Amino acid sequence: MTSPSATVLVVDDEPEIRRFLKSSLGSAGYRTVTSATGHRGTIDATTHKPDLAIVDLGLPDLNGLEVIRSIRSWSPMPIIVLSARAHERVKLDAFDAGADDYVTKPFGVAELLARVRIALRHAVWVASGSRLLTLGEVTIDLDARIARNRESRIHLTPIEFRIIGCLANHLGMVVTHTELLTTVWGPTHAKDTHYLRIYMKQLRDKFESDPVRPRYLQTEIGVGYRLVTDPISSQSAV
Repeated sequence: MTSPSATVLVVDDEPEIRRFLKSSLGSAGYRTVTSATGHRGTIDATTHKPDLAIVDLGLPDLNGLEVIRSIRSWSPMPIIVLSARAHERVKLDAFDAGADDYVTKPFGVAELLARVRIALRHAVWVASGSRLLTLGEVTIDLDARIARNRESRIHLTPIEFRIIGCLANHLGMVVTHTELLTTVWGPTHAKDTHYLRIYMKQLRDKFESDPVRPRYLQTEIGVGYRLVTDPISSQSAV
């Protein structure tokens, strides 16, 4: 379980956003540290050693990407981008810099808190070394390479296991098309996104009760995919 006393660092230059997030996160049981600039944020990250960081990209001094790279150079803590920039290229740059998730302003506090819970749960899951996934009625043992539902064993190909394994290593977080393709098929296939569409459909047919509206294998349009054990919302398959 995620500890309610986890510390969250908020790096955002808008006073209203900082106050709102401090109040909302505090009400949810989190300790919050706020920073108004990128430089201050990098200092607070090393000083307070938060469990998670929420970083805006449009900061008055450093680019938010620099803050992400700075934190990522020494810490595996989950980093959620909170930004008004919604372009796919910007999202990809953020993920390439080391961000784990991306929430676009304006945002709903319920969704953001869900993203925070999932990111912190991912950190605990990775630290525990767990390799057993439960997706509704489906259980996947990544070490034994066995998947089954209540009635029978589910056949997965080696490539399907590699895809699930890659997504599980970033449980709840977005994994970009490039990272998935490079990890599963190798660097020469980094642009072959049609591979992913084919295999993701096969996996959804095997794991999802409604593959058209996947609960567990979710799409981040134009960016990549995420595997969640506690769905944030239903999405259409792409």
